[in-house]
Amino acid sequence: MSLAILKPKIFNCTNSLDLAKKISNSFGEDLGNVIISRFSDGEFQPSFEESIRGTRIFIIGSTNPSPENLMEMLLMLDAAKRASARHITAVIPYFGWARQDRKDKPRVPIAAKMIAKMIETAGATRLITMDLHADQIQGFFQIPVDHLYASTIFIPYILELKLDNLCIASPDMGGSKRAYAYSKNLSCDVVVCYKQRSKANVISHMELIGEVKGKNIILVDDMVDTAGTLSKAADLLIERGAISVRAICTHAILSGDAYAKIEASNLEELIVTDSVPNIKPHSKIKVLSCADLFADVMSKVHNNKSISSNFIM
Repeated sequence: MSLAILKPKIFNCTNSLDLAKKISNSFGEDLGNVIISRFSDGEFQPSFEESIRGTRIFIIGSTNPSPENLMEMLLMLDAAKRASARHITAVIPYFGWARQDRKDKPRVPIAAKMIAKMIETAGATRLITMDLHADQIQGFFQIPVDHLYASTIFIPYILELKLDNLCIASPDMGGSKRAYAYSKNLSCDVVVCYKQRSKANVISHMELIGEVKGKNIILVDDMVDTAGTLSKAADLLIERGAISVRAICTHAILSGDAYAKIEASNLEELIVTDSVPNIKPHSKIKVLSCADLFADVMSKVHNNKSISSNFIM
């Protein structure tokens, strides 16, 4: 059989099984057979239980902490390389450790750069990911990177809300570019919250740049971790006269007391994707699946078709 017509195979890391099932169903291929053998001390070994020689394979797994998720992806990439897979695409919906994309003080690592090198060394020949914390992380790789935007998922949902006096807000200066892109596509105003941190995950002060009185606000961010920024921003926006505040965040990490903060905040709704597993059901949280987006891009990559139609931002 010609290598050019071999069907692709899709495999999943343990933590992303539910999303991988949705992606494979949308793609039209069953998940491949891979098992994880575990030793009593916590060491584990993935094993492909079918031939992948000469094929294109996709390995789906977000690398959110714990570090075991990243380690499992690396081991599966290495196993695929040693099993002579022809093309090995790491599908990482949420690229963890991406907040460490630069040295913001002396004697700290650039973890995103280090992990990019680890993924390449392990055997990945391509990366498909979504809403990196910083666009420049693409430059840390020497392999092709398909950087997808969740705006293709969120903007149709926003339009369905049919909100009057819509205004997009960025919860910090770093996200202003993303907010302006949304406002351009939605033809609405944009405001920016300026925050200062006393330390990681702790906000000491926040101010608002722009007018929000009488407007329905949608905060835009790439991730929600402790929900401290979003909660404080929502409270500030309501205090300044906003009618309602919603938030869209691609990656729902939701650590610590995030759920309690969301419940107690002035947020009317938090819209996220399922890029990070194990999101607990909550009355204020709406989950939109990114499975169809990834499946479509994976199909186009396999068939050497353009993916430019999958980008809004």
